[in-house]
Amino acid sequence: MEALFTSAALVALAEMGDKTQLLAMLLATRFRRPAPIILGILVATLANHFLAALLGHSIAGMLDQPWFRYAIAASFVAMAAWTLIPDRLDADEPIRAPSRAGVFATTLIAFFLVEMGDKTQVATIALGARFDNVFAVTAGTTLGMMIANVPAVVFGEALAKTVPMRALQVGAALLFLALGLWMIADLQGWIG
Repeated sequence: MEALFTSAALVALAEMGDKTQLLAMLLATRFRRPAPIILGILVATLANHFLAALLGHSIAGMLDQPWFRYAIAASFVAMAAWTLIPDRLDADEPIRAPSRAGVFATTLIAFFLVEMGDKTQVATIALGARFDNVFAVTAGTTLGMMIANVPAVVFGEALAKTVPMRALQVGAALLFLALGLWMIADLQGWIG
């Protein structure tokens, strides 16, 4: 349960103001069809985050040395700093649905590709390395993505104007920092 809840909380907060959340808002205002957009986000996130969590878990299993655990802890601290940097989508590149693909396929492909190397994917790799449960991490990070992106799809522009994104980014950064420092303290034996 710790893997599920930690993953969901970290990713939900890290996603605030992230480029995939901006993409969700853009798709919602462009296509005005929330159901296929939300389904596309769900499927893309499940696929992307399962692979990321599996990668993290595989690396952790092969490299169960103290230096690797410190690297994972440091990655959480680095994620704290990275979370404070807001993302932007290029307005020059409009999203258009290919005539045969439709809204679902456009969302699925766009989200899967935009998520590559994104903060939340990197966080999922680190969470997969930290926890010994790929499915709980995948479920948690996917839940976090949906918590952040479903309102972005449903409420779009109104949400962007009312939610203090900077406060959410700072909250996410503090969670990443706390997790990284907790891992370092645990490795040092400071936590019983």
